[in-house]
Amino acid sequence: MARVKKELDFSLILAALSRHVDLNAEEQACFCAYLSHRSLKNKELLQREGEVADSTFFVTRGCLRSYSTDEQGLEHVVQFAPPGWWIAELYSVISKRPGTTNIDALEASEVLVMKRSDQEKLFIELPKIERYFRIITENSLVSSRQRIIDSMTLSALERYQAFCKRYPGLIFSLPQKQIASYIGVTPEFFSKMKARF
Repeated sequence: MARVKKELDFSLILAALSRHVDLNAEEQACFCAYLSHRSLKNKELLQREGEVADSTFFVTRGCLRSYSTDEQGLEHVVQFAPPGWWIAELYSVISKRPGTTNIDALEASEVLVMKRSDQEKLFIELPKIERYFRIITENSLVSSRQRIIDSMTLSALERYQAFCKRYPGLIFSLPQKQIASYIGVTPEFFSKMKARF
């Protein structure tokens, strides 16, 4: 098995893994050897719509978001990723087709990068890792489906309350414009709604 990279702090990602699978020290070292590191400046793009994505990203510091832009230039936030969260343009990573979302940093951020080709090697070398990614992908699918249902059935205020429950650490740190985009309202409407709430 491969050696762990000593210069990086893997404690956050190993804690995330341990919630779903048990890895011994050698397996942890093998997993971490497949990760690389990237620093991002505020507003720096990590993935651009229309490009083919080949990696997933685990946030260790800062906050990222994925979003699409409509024909009028309005941004629609799909996901936020604070420390301890994964983020990726999964459609593109899996299909090897151009992606439909952008991923950027909302502040100076640090991520660990897992290339899809390395992930597939790990699935063979460490079946526990395949189990881990299956579990978090299933959780993501359930969450995405619930978000779709929420967007069709909940009021703006209820969608905001769902946001607060999902991202409690981001309520006061994100610009209101970003939260408004996530719940599907204009910043002006969001500001008035919050004042009433």
